[in-house]
Formats: sequence, C-alpha cells, structure tokens
Amino acid sequence: MNDPLATSGLVVVDKPAGMTSHDVVSRLRRYFHTKKVGHSGTLDPMATGVLVLGIERGTKYLAHMVTDTKSYAATIRLGAATTTDDREGEVVFEKSAADLNDERIKEEIDSLTGTIMQKPAAVSAIKIDGKRAHQLVREGVAVDIPARPVTIFRFDVLETRREGAFVDLDVEVDCSSGTYIRSLARDLGLALGTGGHLTALRRTAVGPFTLADAYRLEELEDNPRLSLSLDEALTRTYPVFSATAQEAEALAMGKWLEPRGLDGIHAAVGPDGKAIALIKEKGKRLSTIFVARPSTLS
Repeated sequence: MNDPLATSGLVVVDKPAGMTSHDVVSRLRRYFHTKKVGHSGTLDPMATGVLVLGIERGTKYLAHMVTDTKSYAATIRLGAATTTDDREGEVVFEKSAADLNDERIKEEIDSLTGTIMQKPAAVSAIKIDGKRAHQLVREGVAVDIPARPVTIFRFDVLETRREGAFVDLDVEVDCSSGTYIRSLARDLGLALGTGGHLTALRRTAVGPFTLADAYRLEELEDNPRLSLSLDEALTRTYPVFSATAQEAEALAMGKWLEPRGLDGIHAAVGPDGKAIALIKEKGKRLSTIFVARPSTLS
C-alpha cells in the first residue's frame, strides 16, 4: 500500500544570495510540481543558508515547528551606518573605527548578549497595518518599530580585520527566533560611536535543522527530494510518545486520550513507526494539536 504522505515533509534549502524566500518557494513549486509549498520564516535576499520549507502536508506542519533558536555566521563592519543596516543600504553616518581596541569591542558585545531589548530594522518583514515594513520604507513612509525582547545566547568574534577606517568582525551568533542580526550590527556600531552594518550573513541552523540537512537549488532541480519526511520532521523536533495501535487510531480521528503526565508537546508514533500527531496535555485530556495522518487521509 502506498504511503499517502510519501511526498509530504520538509526541504531544507541552502538559499543563495540575491533570492527572496518567496523566490525559493516558487522554484520548489516548479521542481516538485505542486502549489503546496511554504517556508517557515523569511531570510533576507542578501543572506544565504538554512531556509526550511514544507511540501504538501508539510506546509501544515510549519506552524507547529519548533524554531526557538537560530544560528548565524556574519560579518559586521564598524565605521559606517547605512539606511538598511546592511551593505545594500546608503551610508548615512561614517566615523573611523581605527582606534577601537579589541577590549572595547568585546565590552559592547558582552552588553548585547543575554536577554536584551532590540528594535527591528525598518526594512524587516514585520507587518505594520497589513504591509511589510520594508515595503513601507520603499514607499517613503517613516517606519518606527517598537523594541522587543530577544535573547542572544552566544555572540562570539572569530576574527577581527582592520582595513583603514573600518574594522570587520567575523562573528557567530546563537539567538532566539525574532532576532535581527542586522540590528545587532547597528546597535554595536551605535554603542561604539562609529556606526555599524552587516556585510555578510549566513544562517547555519533553524531549530534542529542545519546546513547538514540542506540541498542547493541546483541539486533539487536535477533531483527533487525531501530533506526529511513528515515522520522524521515530527520526531526530530519533539520527544516521542509511543502509542499503541488503538491509541494511534483514536488520535488519527482527533480523539483525546487519558493524560499520562507528559510535559509539553510530544510526537505520537504508532507501532509501525509512523508519526500520527502532535499531542499535548490540557487539563484532564491528552489532545491532538496537529494530526499528521488523519484517518480521512487517502
């Protein structure tokens, strides 16, 4: 018997520079011959690296996917600030960073580590009155997005290069979802009084999905394939609850089970190794929050 979810799951793409996340979605729709393709979160056109996309029923899973942490490799240039906080914007402020020493830079990096209040970049994808902030900026509208809490778990400088009035920092950052690395560059430059912006950005991980899972678009064009089946995606992201055949059947119909003392969300897996649903205890019920293999699936 053919598995109705054989073509459903996740594709992790190593996004090339110069493409929007929607450009990648369009490519995958063509490669996989389906309109059911979505992504889990935008990646700037300038940026490269991990972009997680859902295929077929995998698109419905994206809303439940845990991506609380993300990791990046980036280059921050001190000595100039730009309108977009990256190299693609116009320079609005310049001050030589030549006199900055490593200790001073580290001091301000340390102050940007931990839980901080961060104002997203004006050219972000955040929606304001139904429009993306970057769209409003292009239309000449002044955008002021309120600061919000984010967590920087790690902010390490790997290499420092001094080029005339500029200091380039190659950094690695582990952070909470919703963090803007370009805003980190901006705020570091602001704190040091020199201005700062990103010149390179590569996302290396989104939650449990890394570059090791990723395919280049050329590889997918020649041989479209999933990075993870829907079964693999659920069980990599969440702890497993081993369901009996009877329990699996009930969960597939959206029915609830008696509570088991489970903490948080679990992936319910049947005796055949197939992931049935995501489940969570709510009061006196162990309920489904996403059914991967509904009983109506054919």
